[in-house]
Amino acid sequence: QVQLVESGGGLVQPGGSLRLSCAVSGFTLDYYAIGWFRQAPGKEREGISCISSSDGSTYYADSVKGRFTISRDNAKNTVYLQMNSLEPEDKAVYYCATDLRALCGSRWHAFSRYHVWGQGTQVTVSS
Repeated sequence: QVQLVESGGGLVQPGGSLRLSCAVSGFTLDYYAIGWFRQAPGKEREGISCISSSDGSTYYADSVKGRFTISRDNAKNTVYLQMNSLEPEDKAVYYCATDLRALCGSRWHAFSRYHVWGQGTQVTVSS
């Protein structure tokens, strides 16, 4: 059974950092791209980052570029999202997802293409 499980969310002050984890099971992470999305109340789900499998290419939304870093540890079957310089606007539920393709591609940010999702982890940025 293909499964994704996010962890690492929580409450952090503006300017702080968090590292989210996405643990995968039921498939070998080596061969598949993983995307990170977030959804704030009343807003659409937003693609924020993706990492490909074969060459490790990474992609970021403009809203997080320079602050967030995606990485993967295939040996641990885990993808990470290091989030620095967090802002109140980053408050959302964060999800990892896969469509079981190797590459992120140009439409990596389109949530409709992903069919395997984790349950999400809440991130709150507040003083």
